[in-house]
Amino acid sequence: MSNRYPLEAVLRDGRRLLIRPFTANDVDALYEFFHHLPQEVRRFAWDRIDNRNLVESWGRELDYSKVLPLLAFDGTKVVADATLHRRQGSPLRLVGRVKWLLDPAYRGAGLGTILVNQFIDTARADGLRHLTCMLISDSEADAVRTLGDLGFTGYTIPGYGTDPDGNQHDMIKMVLKL
Repeated sequence: MSNRYPLEAVLRDGRRLLIRPFTANDVDALYEFFHHLPQEVRRFAWDRIDNRNLVESWGRELDYSKVLPLLAFDGTKVVADATLHRRQGSPLRLVGRVKWLLDPAYRGAGLGTILVNQFIDTARADGLRHLTCMLISDSEADAVRTLGDLGFTGYTIPGYGTDPDGNQHDMIKMVLKL
């Protein structure tokens, strides 16, 4: 981890948050955050975040060289979860993959930009060459704009994603060359 944590972040609206890596002691707070996200957000998450055993496994199997999980706290409440994933020893070992979920009450205030910028700094310091992120075109348009503003280029793949009801969605692969 190249950045120093914890980090105080000030959102555009003046709210102050603490950003730091997820630890095993954060399992309850992270699960609570996931549990309180609206159903329409949870249903499109990359992982089964409603499965407490999965969240507990993340706490037991922390390896910051593979996954850097950052949490944003407003007091003791988690308001965002973001992860930078890396592969070791593969053709994609110099490519990082970014995922994030924000509490809807904290969207549009610059939190996503702050978190992705942390990953850009970390990726550069670690010698990565690219960052990528896969997003659902229609429901994650704000995230697509955020990444575009940070220099990511988007590639649309029609019908690539499938929601829990079996409906297909266009997805956008966002790529940043570092």
